[in-house]
Amino acid sequence: MPGKLYLCATPIGNLEDITFRVVRTLKKVDIIGAEDTRNSIKLLNHFEIDTPMTSYHEFNKYDKAKELVEMMQEGKNVALITDAGTPGISDPGEELVKQCYEAGIEVTSLPGPAAVVTALTMSALPTRRFCFEGFLPKDKKERQRVLESLKNETRTIVIYEAPHRLVKTLELLEETLGDRKVSICREMTKKFEEVKRTTLSEAREYYSENEPKGEFVLVIEGRDLQEIKEEEIAKWEEMSIEDHVQMYIDKGNDKKQAMKLAAKDRGISKREIYKELI
Repeated sequence: MPGKLYLCATPIGNLEDITFRVVRTLKKVDIIGAEDTRNSIKLLNHFEIDTPMTSYHEFNKYDKAKELVEMMQEGKNVALITDAGTPGISDPGEELVKQCYEAGIEVTSLPGPAAVVTALTMSALPTRRFCFEGFLPKDKKERQRVLESLKNETRTIVIYEAPHRLVKTLELLEETLGDRKVSICREMTKKFEEVKRTTLSEAREYYSENEPKGEFVLVIEGRDLQEIKEEEIAKWEEMSIEDHVQMYIDKGNDKKQAMKLAAKDRGISKREIYKELI
């Protein structure tokens, strides 16, 4: 029988956040794939886990995933852990899961800590709908493309950032999204846990004068839907109603459908469109 892949969530700071199930699983599997074995050995030693480890990280994820899949095909069980949090969330674990799926290997996820959820729940911003971007791309053009796509995002936005890039990222966010509310979380679950509930401009000013330390999670308010609708209506009002209806007719709609579409764009009734045309 083939083995199985266990995605084991590990603490993002406080070691007491590990689950009994994760500890038991890490003890019983044949091998543990770890993002940084030097970091993970401290966790394993703390819980007296002596299962062998192998390095699985961003720079070897394709070849090492292939090796681990072959081991599971031979009947071995593999656990995957990341430096902190849930494997597969903004880390190379997703590649191993993909290769397991393609090889018909069973995968299960042992739930536990995730920085994105922890920060979101402490943010005091809406949590019903959110958009998770992880770390923004390092490539300048790709990063700007992602930021532009977030301009009209109405969901709460969650972004990870390293301390040395924090100020620059806050500048870019303010420049692209405008001065929005933001909750900046650091040292989560640790002794000096901190949440700054502020705005992008105030955060930029603060961290320009105070050196950022630790890994950061930025939780940014989404754009107001009503504001977006009002902007869109204002844009259409620059065009005459006659030209607006004709635009849709030119696109292949009949006059009745064109009037309906124009009315929707402008936030008015079709009757008002009709009255204006006659």
